[in-house]
Amino acid sequence: MNPEQTELFHIDSPCIGVCEVNNKGYCKGCLRNRNERLYWHTFSESQRGVLLQAIALRRAALLRKKIQAQEHHTPDGFNTPEQGDLFS
Repeated sequence: MNPEQTELFHIDSPCIGVCEVNNKGYCKGCLRNRNERLYWHTFSESQRGVLLQAIALRRAALLRKKIQAQEHHTPDGFNTPEQGDLFS
C-alpha cells in the first residue's frame, strides 16, 4: 500500500482480539508493540499504512521462522540428525 494513497481511506486497527504479548514485546494477535497499540488512534492514515507494512513484514518473518523450524524437526519434535542415513 502506497503511504500517499492511505490518506484516502480509513484504516481500522489490526487488532484481532488476541491480546497477549510475546517475549519480544509484540502482541501475538496484531504484531504491534506496546507503543504502536497505545498510540494507534493518534497516527495519521499514512502512518497507519506504514505500520501495516511493518506488520506484514513481521508476519512474513515469523512464517519463515516457523517453516525453518518445521524443516529441522521431525513430527515427534526431536531434532533431525545433521548426518545422512548411516545405512545407505
